[in-house]
Amino acid sequence: MKAEAATLSKLSPIGMLARMGYGARALVYLTVGSLALLTATGFGGETTNSRGAVRTLAEQPFGYILLVVLVLGLVGYVTWRATQALLDTDNHGTSVKGLGVRMGLLISAAIHSALALFTAKLLLSDSGSDGGQPTWLSSEWGLWCLAGVGVGMAVAGVAHMVKGWRAGYQKFMQLPPSQVVWMQPLCRFGLVARGLVLVLMGAILVRSALVAHSSEVKGIADALNTLRDSAYGAWLLGVVATGLIAFGCYSLLEMIFRRINY
Repeated sequence: MKAEAATLSKLSPIGMLARMGYGARALVYLTVGSLALLTATGFGGETTNSRGAVRTLAEQPFGYILLVVLVLGLVGYVTWRATQALLDTDNHGTSVKGLGVRMGLLISAAIHSALALFTAKLLLSDSGSDGGQPTWLSSEWGLWCLAGVGVGMAVAGVAHMVKGWRAGYQKFMQLPPSQVVWMQPLCRFGLVARGLVLVLMGAILVRSALVAHSSEVKGIADALNTLRDSAYGAWLLGVVATGLIAFGCYSLLEMIFRRINY
């Protein structure tokens, strides 16, 4: 513990922002997963996306403080993701695969920028308005762009599942040997579950754009609802919801044990 504290004290500003960011991501996924699990078990709750999770946090005791912490953490996460992508802190390189990973990091930064902005607006104005869909999405080329985003989501989902199955995260994390026996299965389960949700989101988005010709952007809630409405839906939703909670815990472990190469 003393060595760990010493390591944390030597973190660069970017390192501190990165760890704040992983903590913010954990808070969002723990909320989304917990609400979905309550739905699956019949104890209330609802399937929701990251913005719904932010609204739920705002409604809790000390909700204002939670949103302030979340905004700061999301800004940290965006900064870290952009740094990873642009400065290649994890040495992904300039191969096709490496550039693909770095582009994914930039997209992650953009997505979390939007979530940070939404949270800040909710914090400042107490308004939960998402705004309408951009008009260009209704055009033919806009629908093809959405389909491309869906394919990208599905590819990212498969990458998450492979990373979880092969425990590829280990080269970026230094888990304490005495705790690996429970930490490793938790990390693998969380990554596979998030990967499955991303694949479902991608498939739903592609079908929506190319088959239904709908410009409505689909998210985590739609993927969870698809599971809920399928055969054995409550069980499937329960397993995936538990996995999203595990991914939130994985994010907490990243906050503590992730190697920050900057």
